[in-house]
Amino acid sequence: MAASLGEPLLRANIARARLLWQDCAYAMNLGAAKRMAASVRTLKSKASSGAASVVARLDAEVDAFVRRTRFFHEPITRGRATMFVFQHRQNTRHRNSVLKLRVATNCPDWDIRLRIIRACAEEIIADHEHGGGRPHWAILEELGIKIGLKRDAIRHARLLASTQMAWLAWDALMSNRPWLEGLVANTCAERANIPGYGEGILRKHGWFGLERQRWGRLFGLADDDLEFFELHEAADIAHSDLGWKTIAEQAERQDAADAVVQACRVNLVVWENYLDGIADGGDALDRGREPNYV
Repeated sequence: MAASLGEPLLRANIARARLLWQDCAYAMNLGAAKRMAASVRTLKSKASSGAASVVARLDAEVDAFVRRTRFFHEPITRGRATMFVFQHRQNTRHRNSVLKLRVATNCPDWDIRLRIIRACAEEIIADHEHGGGRPHWAILEELGIKIGLKRDAIRHARLLASTQMAWLAWDALMSNRPWLEGLVANTCAERANIPGYGEGILRKHGWFGLERQRWGRLFGLADDDLEFFELHEAADIAHSDLGWKTIAEQAERQDAADAVVQACRVNLVVWENYLDGIADGGDALDRGREPNYV
């Protein structure tokens, strides 16, 4: 009889113990889950803060570039505008059909790779979103005709030695460097088209906003004639914002912040020399002299 009474009591105690253990285990797991969630939030916060720091450092490099590059601050002339069309048409085709695609080839992230290729296609094949289905180099060619240049002269323009040197420098910076540093080379100069850098019109409207105003005054062109600059204001904001954020996030993940900032600085030195070379070549045309061609 005693045994029969003790068994239910024993089973009840075991059941209560099991419930108590389950409650403790649940509390422990819940605590661990909360701690893990808090750790994830902390890591995300640090990553976000770190990415913001990278963006600030990159923006400082672009601001310095905009402030020091004399092409932005010296008057545009007919010779400089002519040389810009001659060189930048070729540069747009070369960078987007050769150099940027090497960065895409080196990139291990499929989505980023496709974004690079899509942006290149807008420049050299067809931009349906901003360019009415035309590539950007062809729109620049049309701008050259509107300022009085012959299409044949544009298409057979010789390459400046300074442009050739820039291509060689970019080849080293975009082909044989880690893909993230190459992505910096793809993106950094587009940032100058974003308002917020430098002073005056440059800060308010960006580089191509400045060019739209001064080309319009020099050649008496309407806004519709200056489509090349306007479309880049819109396209470069989209391309560059995406690229800038990607660079910052990836740099934080890969512990490569210093490397990407240095890559930005070096690439902008190349851009500065490229643009100043166009200025020198244009000045030679204005003076009736032979520019320094390859």
